[in-house]
Amino acid sequence: MAEDSPDIFATSLETFDTDVLAASAQRPIMVDFWAQWCPPCLVIAPILEQAVNEYAGGVALAKLEVDEGENMKLAGRYAVRGFPTVVLFQNGVERGRFSSAQRLDFILDFLDQHIV
Repeated sequence: MAEDSPDIFATSLETFDTDVLAASAQRPIMVDFWAQWCPPCLVIAPILEQAVNEYAGGVALAKLEVDEGENMKLAGRYAVRGFPTVVLFQNGVERGRFSSAQRLDFILDFLDQHIV
């Protein structure tokens, strides 16, 4: 993960409301619900980062690891049934989602269609 980037960051149950819901009033934020044991999660990670870089500050990526513990509560809150699931938030509400590893062109089209 590009940890030094303000566009790509880790979030958690404790910080989600501020990191994602409140911050999505400034710009859209994709939340990547992922798990370390999930091969498709590892495949899509660099592709999501590339999509964020192509948007040049117009969208951010919050990484939410849901292997176990408290972060699983967020997966339940947003009815995430499989990994990876990417949920797009804007102005504090969900604008769209997709599951499984996808290609860059799919992700860019998804963003174009769902960002208002």
